Amino acid sequence: MAEQNAEQNPQQSTTDTGERRPTVIADDLHIVYRVNGAKTGKGSATAALSRILKRGEERGVRKVHAVRGVSFVSYRGEAIGLIGSNGSGKSTLLRAIAGLLPAEQGKVYTDGQPSLLGVNAALMNDLTGERNVILGGLAMGMSREQIRERYQDIVDFSGINEKGDFITLPMRTYSSGMAARLRFSIAAAKDHDVLMIDEALATGDRKFQKRSEERIRELRKEAGTVFLVSHNNKSIRDTCNRVLWLERGELRMDGPTEEVLKEYEKFTGK
Repeated sequence: MAEQNAEQNPQQSTTDTGERRPTVIADDLHIVYRVNGAKTGKGSATAALSRILKRGEERGVRKVHAVRGVSFVSYRGEAIGLIGSNGSGKSTLLRAIAGLLPAEQGKVYTDGQPSLLGVNAALMNDLTGERNVILGGLAMGMSREQIRERYQDIVDFSGINEKGDFITLPMRTYSSGMAARLRFSIAAAKDHDVLMIDEALATGDRKFQKRSEERIRELRKEAGTVFLVSHNNKSIRDTCNRVLWLERGELRMDGPTEEVLKEYEKFTGK
């Protein structure tokens, strides 16, 4: 398995010897953000030149250690929930798996192409929902023929046309919930090797959430791996067979959904 993407047959969830096939390996992973700290002369040309000349010393740079020594292995056919309090490193971990953040220490290995879906995933606000479906599908590697075949299913799944012909209107006219549902619907139309969902199920009504949960179960059956970040423990219970619990950037517990959630609920008092 090669670092950050070794292509394999996504329909095989086990090896020829019957062993489970790993999809993501995190090995003592550390992620550190660097933020320019407040200093005298902030924003001035002199201060900017000083930072450039002294960049090797990282003077005035604040380090935020967002993920601390996390190690785990995921397998095809798993749906894994990521839980933890705000700022615990859940979204940062997903971005590292997707290859969007470099590791300060340790490694991330992936088998297949990881796809990250967040509620802020970029679509073009000035284009219609229809055009965004096409562009979003192309960006995920779908052919135009595949997009045409799945177009109506994507629109129906999102439910944005239930109260009018919104798919032909610009995205800027959508509510935040409508836009998030369309993003999820586009991403869910493709069979993914590794699909990472950041809070997508928190949007929309219960009917849409049920459709989303059913689609995640279908993706698992098709030999993919799904990671789901959510503060909704019911969604985690209904969707995931395994949970990673992060606190202060550290992996506090990794195990079957019910076991981890019981400990987490004791910790939070909920």
